[in-house]
This record gives sequence, C-alpha cells and structure tokens, in this order.
Amino acid sequence: MWFSFWKSRDRFSLDELRFLVDQLMKVQTVNEVTKDFVIEALRSIAELITYGDQHDAAYFEFFMEKQVMSEFVRILSISKTLVVSVQLLQTMSIMIQNLKSEQSIYYMFSNEHVNYLINYSFDFRNEELLSYYISFLRAISGKLNKDTISLLLKTQNDEVISFPLYVEAIQFAFHEESMIRTAVRALTLNVYHVGDDAVNRFVSMAPHADYFMNLVKFFRDQCIHLNLVVSNASKSQDVDSTSTILSAVDEIEDNLYYFSDVVSAGIPDVGRLIMDNVLSLLIFPSVLPSLRTEAVKESSLGAVTSLYLLCCILRIVKIKDLANTIAAALLCCPASVTENSEAKLNGDVLGHVSSDAASQQIDENNLASGSDAGRLRVSIPTCNSSENLPQDGVLVHDCGGRQFAPREALLSFVANGDDVQVSGSLNVLATLLQTKELDESMVDALGILPQRKQHKKKLLQALVGEDSGEEQLFASEGSGVKDGFSSELDLYLQKLKDYVGVPCASQEVGVSPRVHRFQVLDALVSLFCRSNISAETLWDGGWLLRQLLPYSEAEFNSHHLRLLKDSFHSCTNRVLEETRGPWSDFLVTIICDEWRKCKRAIEASSPRKDPKFMLLHPYKSASDEHASGESSFAAGERMCETVKVFALLHHLHIFSLGKVLPDQPPVLCALDIPEMSRAKKAGVNPPGLKPNAEIFLVDAVPCRIAFERGKERHFQFLALSVGSSGWLVLAEELPMKPQHGIVRVVAPLAGCNPRLDDKHSRWLHLRIRPSSFPITDAAKQTTTPGKVKSKALVDGRWTLAFRDEESCKVALSMIVEEVKLQSLEVERSLQPLLELDKSLHCSTLSECVENNSSS
Repeated sequence: MWFSFWKSRDRFSLDELRFLVDQLMKVQTVNEVTKDFVIEALRSIAELITYGDQHDAAYFEFFMEKQVMSEFVRILSISKTLVVSVQLLQTMSIMIQNLKSEQSIYYMFSNEHVNYLINYSFDFRNEELLSYYISFLRAISGKLNKDTISLLLKTQNDEVISFPLYVEAIQFAFHEESMIRTAVRALTLNVYHVGDDAVNRFVSMAPHADYFMNLVKFFRDQCIHLNLVVSNASKSQDVDSTSTILSAVDEIEDNLYYFSDVVSAGIPDVGRLIMDNVLSLLIFPSVLPSLRTEAVKESSLGAVTSLYLLCCILRIVKIKDLANTIAAALLCCPASVTENSEAKLNGDVLGHVSSDAASQQIDENNLASGSDAGRLRVSIPTCNSSENLPQDGVLVHDCGGRQFAPREALLSFVANGDDVQVSGSLNVLATLLQTKELDESMVDALGILPQRKQHKKKLLQALVGEDSGEEQLFASEGSGVKDGFSSELDLYLQKLKDYVGVPCASQEVGVSPRVHRFQVLDALVSLFCRSNISAETLWDGGWLLRQLLPYSEAEFNSHHLRLLKDSFHSCTNRVLEETRGPWSDFLVTIICDEWRKCKRAIEASSPRKDPKFMLLHPYKSASDEHASGESSFAAGERMCETVKVFALLHHLHIFSLGKVLPDQPPVLCALDIPEMSRAKKAGVNPPGLKPNAEIFLVDAVPCRIAFERGKERHFQFLALSVGSSGWLVLAEELPMKPQHGIVRVVAPLAGCNPRLDDKHSRWLHLRIRPSSFPITDAAKQTTTPGKVKSKALVDGRWTLAFRDEESCKVALSMIVEEVKLQSLEVERSLQPLLELDKSLHCSTLSECVENNSSS
C-alpha cells in the first residue's frame, strides 16, 4: 500500500485528494513505520484543500462528504508520536488561515471537531508543539465574527458556559516566551473585538475576569524589573545599560498598548476591571508612595521609574476615569496607602518652609477656619509685587507635620531635585496637560490649566450665567479668588474613597486653583534659576511655561521678574567668559543656532523627547572622563550648555514682559578690517586663510617645528585675526619674493593657550584644537543620552623653537595681542544681546535683526 503512494499522479487534482483520504482512512495505528506517510498525507491534504478553495469547490465538498475532520481527530487519538501531532496542528492552521469561503469556515468550526482539538491533552513540555498549538488557536481567532464565534461556544439560557478557545489560550498568557504571549494577546483581542454581548459577559465575569487582574500583576512585575534595571544602571554606569533599559521599556509599553487595545474593544466591564486593577495593584500601593517617602521597600518602585510609569499610563491607556482618578490622587493621597505622618519626600520641598513668621501670612479668601488646621495654608500675593511674599519669595506651605501630596512632590522635584527628577516631573506635568481624557476642572485643580483655557472657561460661565462667572471674567488678577474646585474633584475623591475603603486624606482640597497655579509658576521660576540642571531639561521647563502662559505676563510678579533677571545676568557673565574661551570664534554662530532651536522647542505643540529618556543616563562625554581639565572638547560642551541656558533665559525675559520672540538674536554685523591691523598688512581678507595662500610676512618670526620624529622644518610664524576669526600661521618664505610666503599650515587662534617652556626659554607650547566645532556630536547628545564615546578626542600640540629668547617672547606677545582683538570683536558683536534692557526694547530688536539680515 505504501509504495502506491509514491506513484506518479497529478499533484493538484481531485483524484490525488481522494487517494490521500482513502489511504489515510486505512491507517489503524500511527507508529514509527507509518508516521512518515501520515505526516506527508496531512501536509498534502492541507495544500489541496487550500488550492481547491481558490479554484474548485468540489475539493471541499469531497472533504465534507468524507468527513475528513473526523479522520483528523481519529489520527490524533491513535497517534503515538509527537511529530504527527505537530503536523496535524500545522495542517489545521494552514487550512483555517487560507480558507476564504464562509461555508468552508462554518463547516470547520462545526461538529465540535475544532473544540476537541483545542481541549486535547497535548504534551506542552515540547516547545515546538506548544508553538504550533498557539498558532492553531490564533488562526481560529482570526476567523471569528458574530456568526462563527457561536459555533465554538456552549450556551445555557443565553449565557456562555463554555468557550475553550479563550479559556485554553489565556492559560499561556504569561508564558516565558514572548512570541507565545504576543500570539495569545492577539487572540484575545480578536475575541474582544467580535462584539458579542454574551461573550463579553463571559470574559468579564469570574473566574475568567481574573485574567485581567493577573495581567496587571504581570505588568507590575515588569515595572519592578524596570526599576531594578534602572537602579543597577545608575550604579554601574555601564555602557551597555542603555540597551538593557530600552528593552525593558519596550516590554512596559507593549503591555500598556495591549491594555489600550483591550479598552478600545468597548467592553465596559473589561475597561473597569483594567482600571481598578491598575489603581489598586500599581498606582496606589507602589507608584504614588514612591513619590513621597524616602524609605523604599524591596518590591517598591523608585521615584524616577514611577514618574515614567505615570507618563506612559496616562499617555497610552485612554480611560477617562483612570486619568481623573490619578489626577485626584495626586492632590490627596488616600490614607490607606500612606506610610506614616513623618514620611519625607524623595527630595527637598520647594518653599515648604514652616517658620512661624511665614505661616502667619494667610490669605483670608483662600483659608478655611481654624478647625482646618491640618490643611495646606498658602499666602498669595494680591498684586504683581513682592511685598506680600515671604523673604524666600515663594508661596509658603505650612504643613503642620503632615505628609505631602504627590503633586507637591512633583513641584519639589522641579525646584530642588536632581536633573533626572526634574525631567521626570516636567514630563508628568506635560503629560497631564496634554491628556485629553482629563477633565478641564481637574487640570485646573492641579494648577496647570493653560491661561487661554482659563479665560475661555470664565467666559463660558459668564455667558451661561453661572454664579461668579461674570465677576471672575472681569475681575483683576489681584482680586479675591473665587474659582474653587468644581464638583468633578469631589466625584473622584469619592471614587478614591470607594477604592481604599476609607476617607481620603485630602490636604489640598478647598484651595483655589489660582493658588496651585502660583505654586507651579514658583517651581518653574525656581528651576530657571538653578545652575546644576542641564540645558535640555531647562528647555522642557520653558516649554511647560509657554503652554501655561502663552501670551500674557500677568501671572509674573516682581519677585519672579527679579529672579529671572538675576539668573540672566549670572548667565551673561558666563557667556562673557566664553568670549575669551577656546571656542570664541564660534560663539556668535552657536548663539544664533541655539536661539532658533530654543524658540522652536518652547513654542512646539508637544514636548521634544519621549518620556523614556528620563530613565537613561545623562549624556557623559568621554572628554569629561578621560581628557584633562584643559581639553577644548570639554570646554566646547560647556559652552554649548551655557549658550542654551542663555538663549532660554533671554527668551523668558522677553516673554515675561509680553514681547514677541524674534527669530534671530540681536547681534551686530562684523566691521571692516582696520587698516593698521596685522591681518590687513599681511593681505588677509574675509572669509579667512587657507593653505597655499600667498601672504605678506609682516611681523613674522622664524621658527622650527617637527611634525614627525627627526624631521624638523623651518617656517615663518604669524598670529592673525579678522573680526571673530583668528589663525596661527606657519608659512614658507618665497625665495624670489622677499617678505612674501606661502601658507603651509593653519590652526585656530582661539584656545591655543600659549605657554613658554619652563626649561627652554626659546620654546613655545601651543594647544591646537579642531578648526570646526563638533556640532554633530553635540546634536547626538540630545537624541542618544546615555551614550558614551568609546574613544576620547584629544587636542593637538605644537612646540615651536625660535632662534632666541627674544623672538620667542615676540611670538608670544603677538598671539596674546591677536587673541585679545578677537575676543573684543566677539564681545562687541554680542553687546546688544548681553545688555538686557537694550535687547528687550522693541525698536532696538527690530534694528538689530534688520541690520543682521541685510548683512
């Protein structure tokens, strides 16, 4: 019989199908002798049925007539080998995936044959078998609709009592193999999106509802793993830690996107189950406490990881009640999840001073009676002046020994945290601001409702005749605040109580949103005055400020303006130092470039970076690690940081006064080369010198230098400057043209750091930095934080030998003189920008920009 199988026949024919089925029906046992035929027969039948579905309906009619599905079940029951089970599952998967005819699918799913295969006790210890089994289940789910799904169910009184496809699949939902987890999730989504009411009730009721609880528990374990990875990376500073963190982040976000897909299926009970479990298993016990306490349990999350999780959950999982409940919890943490009343923040608190003098400053319009002594007490200035502020210039929080709400922790991080905490907190505030599911009143309660929306809200209240709406619309900012929280906050506070079973310890309820807006503004102003925060993070703060106050200076008081102005002057001094630094010739160019970038960044519609970047190590240059303190590369990076901060502070000053930000900074154009300058006498004209150019050797000093060991060369040395550019020149004198020479070597003048040798008075040492600024490397820092260059860049060195000590000193004086001229020209070009009062004057800005454009 077996030899007849290999006789020549048309492979894709109905006769071939008849022959295969006939031979398969004759098989009484599957063992080592018959398994090869059975495997080949099963594979060929799958090919023929798929071919017939597309070309000839007679193939599948024969398949139904001979009840081949029953034969498949029989073969499985008598099989003693694993490979036959694998082939049978593969055959079923191929047929189900490729059948296009609805009639064919209906037949496949009927008669309980598919359910028999689903429920069959396979040996899942074999990974290959499990993989094919999951593929089989996923193939079935791909054909589900409201008609076909009923063929796989058992119902009683219109309620589903058995659904093997779903029940068996979710047993592998948390398998260690990611491909299996992904396939199971795809299957469940196919089930949820069918939209069958009975099935929806089945999956959302016990015991199957436990799947969603286990799903969130699995997600929580991944969050703890991420926290461990981030913690270890911060300690080890390993170069490979970035990829490890990003891999863990991908797992986190994949889970959240799955949550989002499940919610989008529109099953109300399932959405509620996911929300309840996320809150009760993750947000309340782990995320919020990590923002408030120093003590971190072994299974708890760190503050930075929690900040990242808040951003991702709000950004990806689109559940309105979830977003608003989280926002309410930020205002007042439930008492059942607080550690103790003596808990401290993971960072110092902005303005949360408890001096008796400060705590006595009470705004009667915003305080409750003495019976509310445990609540937040805030002193609000009644006008744009600092006379009503405490000495430290920020709002006073008299805490009375209570623990801080998570919202206050965010502001604490912004004002006093490290760079990572600041970045994370700003990302959370930005995410809350952009979460569309969040009620506007909740955003207002958090103190981050944009000013334009505040005005729109008051206008609407005035138009519909709500109490105090018209009064608030036309009231001055200094008048008493009457725009308290709306009923939405009370609604979500009640939901918090329902979750934890006890009343919420609400410290900030009843405080005006205007108080909270001032607190946010205070924190941001404090941030801009800090010198230990990276420029990129400060730009994120600038973006948030522009979102909150897009067009008005009314929210700034005199103290804010004074702090910003003092910070600007401090930064101006650092910029002035850069005019004498190693990269002074590039300073104007870098300022113009960063000015435009900063303007785009703070005026963008959304933050520039993904929240996951807060988890990565801040960029650390190899020059910081390996090079000496005199490295020009480290100096260049510091200059970039200084310029970025300077550009932001300048923008903030212009913005705080209600001015329009110019597209270009007000810098002066270059002057003509003075007739008596050394460069003019040498015949140098803009844009500058290049090798092989002919120059006059005026004031040139003969010298020797060896670029290779044992090969000393003779040159004429010159130091020249034209405007903000400058060069060290080594030229060869032309024998036929006295006092003329050909430029052979050119190096930048700025940053050369001339130094006489301690032992040889005729030797002059020069540092040679690159002729172009490493702008590309600087740009990579913002897109790939955590990356460390494998090899440090090193400055070049020249040692020039002169004929005598006097010649060496003449060369040194020439360099010092030209460096000074170059620095003065750079400072002159930046003068309008560095003088704040002049640069903020509209007419001066316009003139400077027009002059710069025309040049």
